[in-house]
Amino acid sequence: MQEWANQLCENRQFGSKMTDSKYFTTTKKGEIFELKAELNSDKKEKKKEAVKKVIASMTVGKDVSALFPDVVNCMQTDNLELKKLVYLYLMNYAKSQPDMAIMAVNTFVKDCEDLNPLIRALAVRTMGCIRVDKITEYLCEPLRKCLKDEDPYVRKTAAVCVAKLHDINAQLVEDQGFLDTLKDLISDSNPMVVANAVAALSEIAESHPNSNLLDLNPQTINKLLTALNECTEWGQIFILDCLANYSPRDDRESQSICERVTPRLSHANSAVVLSAVKVLMKFMEMLPKDLDYYGTLLKKLAPPLVTLLSAEPELQYVALRNINLIVQRRPEILKHEMKVFFVKYNDPIYVKLEKLDIMIRLASQANIAQVLAELKEYATEVDVDFVRKAVRAIGRCAIKVEQSAERCVSTLLDLIQTKVNYVVQEAIVVIKDIFRKYPNKYESVIATLCEHLESLDEPEARAAMIWIVGEYAERIDNADELLESFLEGFHDESTQVQLQLLTAIVKLFLKKPTETQELVQQVLSLATQDSDNPDLRDRGYIYWRLLSTDPVAAKEVVLAEKPLISEETDLIEPTLLEELICHIGTLASVYHKPPSAFVEGSRGVQHKRLTSSAGSGESVESPDTGSAAVSEAPTAVIPSQGDLLGDLLNLDLTPPTSTGPPPAAAPGMQMGAMDLLGGGLDSLMGDESEPLGGDIGGSPAMGAGFGAPPAAMPASFNAPISGGLDDLFDLGGGGMTMGTYIPPKAVWLPAMKAKGLEISGTFVRRSGVIQMEMTLNNKAMSVMSDFAIQFNRNSFGLAPAGPLQILTPISPNQSIEAALPLSTVGPVMKMEPLNNLQVAVKNNIDVFYFSCQYPISMLFLEDGKMERQVFLATWKDIPNENESQFQIKDCHLNSDAASNKLQGSNIFTIAKRTVEGQDMLYQSMKLTNGIWVLAELRVQAGNPNYTISLKCRAPEVSQCVFQNYETVLKN
Repeated sequence: MQEWANQLCENRQFGSKMTDSKYFTTTKKGEIFELKAELNSDKKEKKKEAVKKVIASMTVGKDVSALFPDVVNCMQTDNLELKKLVYLYLMNYAKSQPDMAIMAVNTFVKDCEDLNPLIRALAVRTMGCIRVDKITEYLCEPLRKCLKDEDPYVRKTAAVCVAKLHDINAQLVEDQGFLDTLKDLISDSNPMVVANAVAALSEIAESHPNSNLLDLNPQTINKLLTALNECTEWGQIFILDCLANYSPRDDRESQSICERVTPRLSHANSAVVLSAVKVLMKFMEMLPKDLDYYGTLLKKLAPPLVTLLSAEPELQYVALRNINLIVQRRPEILKHEMKVFFVKYNDPIYVKLEKLDIMIRLASQANIAQVLAELKEYATEVDVDFVRKAVRAIGRCAIKVEQSAERCVSTLLDLIQTKVNYVVQEAIVVIKDIFRKYPNKYESVIATLCEHLESLDEPEARAAMIWIVGEYAERIDNADELLESFLEGFHDESTQVQLQLLTAIVKLFLKKPTETQELVQQVLSLATQDSDNPDLRDRGYIYWRLLSTDPVAAKEVVLAEKPLISEETDLIEPTLLEELICHIGTLASVYHKPPSAFVEGSRGVQHKRLTSSAGSGESVESPDTGSAAVSEAPTAVIPSQGDLLGDLLNLDLTPPTSTGPPPAAAPGMQMGAMDLLGGGLDSLMGDESEPLGGDIGGSPAMGAGFGAPPAAMPASFNAPISGGLDDLFDLGGGGMTMGTYIPPKAVWLPAMKAKGLEISGTFVRRSGVIQMEMTLNNKAMSVMSDFAIQFNRNSFGLAPAGPLQILTPISPNQSIEAALPLSTVGPVMKMEPLNNLQVAVKNNIDVFYFSCQYPISMLFLEDGKMERQVFLATWKDIPNENESQFQIKDCHLNSDAASNKLQGSNIFTIAKRTVEGQDMLYQSMKLTNGIWVLAELRVQAGNPNYTISLKCRAPEVSQCVFQNYETVLKN
């Protein structure tokens, strides 16, 4: 489409005085027949008119491929406008008519030697855009000549053509030596040729990250900087982006490059400005901060960034997203430019919110009065979302600038007095954070907050107010009445409010035990007996057990001193920020995500880091250090393909290991209390042998009323402790594990589809090695030899670990067995279904294609058994939306047999418990790309139908895992 646009624009200069819109208005029937006649007309003008009509029809989506031979015949012309139109047609239809497109090759070759450089460039550009393998072979010689053409316009066009040809056939480009020619063009006398050569090499290098095509050294950098001053704006962007990948040898070279790049900051094109900022931000890391030039550079960076904010809103937004990153890395650049980020009345909401965020990042003791006055003004606006953000911003300023906290609290109280509902609610949420940051300082405002209790209707505001009442219950005379008022509609509240209310009432009980015993019993009963929410029930049971066994420990746990909240909770993580700074001016800087999170396809995504000055102790990574890049690469996961899978899998999939020492206990906290929290639900059952209803120590007031557990507790909770979750994790090691299930061989490639070659096979995993076991059967009349195999990109990066070992030819009616070891480090792309594998097999006769599906258990690792506590913590941590439930029907194994059978496929049982005659197996498995899958398998004696619940951070995997369970258990 880009090529069409370029060519149509160029055609405008040849157009007649009349408008060409008339070609788009015709809707006649039988038009193809008429066009065919006109295209074969002897009159040049009539022929040109006909081609224009064809292009117009093609542009609006009509199929005019039937006219291919007639249009191609029009190529033999001296009229440049007509030639362009025909080339445009060819680009569009050559792929669907490859045999016909060959007819045009001679004309292409001839045009590449035309006296007119425009025609030479046009021919080589069009040949590069026609992605047909048969034409590619004929392109090499004309391209070689054009790369060394005397005219720079032809050379720059040919440079881009090399990148296009490399995309079609990389091996051909390397064999023909085009890459070396392209490198030579970096030394060309024409700056546009240099820019296009850099662009082409960068494009090729992106798809081959370890190829080291752009061998950047001081001499090359000098040539690029010389060309930078003279080439077009887009050429400058290519060169600047290339410079950003260079790692200078020392601070002197860094300064020299910065001095030569700085003039680009005053360019009219915002893309050039941002590319220059990216280079300067990177090379500043090498400059000593006490250097005079460092301070000068900081001052020079501010004005161009400020100028970007005078553009239209869309450009402003892109500039603001980039400035947000720059300010997080170097706030001193814009510390004196606060007023630029003040919101204008006619700014769109997305610009307003971004400006607000930057204002908070730049807030300091010097400008806080100005910022607060502005934020207070914003809080009276009509846009509700913006007002909420403004109120939150005041709270963030209080947390960031300690000296301003009192003024911020005063401003928030003024806003509460306005009695605007959503303002009051937002203010209460941020005041809670201020209390956390500055304990025992501003609690005098609690009375004012309590006056507005009735008006709170949003979950976050209600939860914040409940937290305040629970935390400062000893200062509030009627705290029990306030919390009781919330308790009346407990089941109608959101989970956030219910959890906060449960904790607040327990805090209140620990502070005033004699007055609130009935209230705490009521909330514990509501949370444990009447609630369906597992998080709420778990917290209720933990508090119940804590209060009933060791009230002193309960006090130390629940009323422990809380850590102060951090100054900036929304800063981007430092390593990610470094990578994003290296992508300033690209989509990554707008999304605030690394390219790997949203770019898919064959291009290897390089993880860039800022260059640090020598001796700083930070790691340095340049494009040249291939090995370093490999060692820092994260676990390969399935990238997104139009959905959120990539984002989901970029989350931390590996549960925390429990091999390290336990975290240090807070001052004054008993180790028993620490163990209770560290052990999750397991420690809820403790190691004592007495039931929950046993005698309880501690003060009578606290122990009273907690002797018996509620009647609605699960059976395992009423049982003696040794039979509860302690028992759940005591598997008893019953029985030997069965062998791994191997699916029977299936016919993957029928002989009738592969000229007599039949391939059947299966997948096995032995001693941690995945193998593809195949039987190759020759049903043809000729001998088959020279076998090779290749996989397409797939969901888990499966690839042959070596060549297909078939050492002897296969005679007619003979078959041979082959085992191909597989690795999981190949290129990754999400397939549908997830376990689909597309395979190409080549022999001396032809290349054949087939697809097959591998059982996902081939990817289950031998170290997939989770620690018990880690399992519980991970199960709770994975959102409920990620849980899938399935039925396995007609399965007649008992739970032990099922567990042993599954263990053969690396599905490990962590725990087993029996509840009301139903065995519940808790299992884990770990895929080769680091994804953990957790399962709960329910087996009822005498019932052939099992229920399985699967939890995983990448729920797309669950369907394949369920199918694997079904296959293994039934075979």
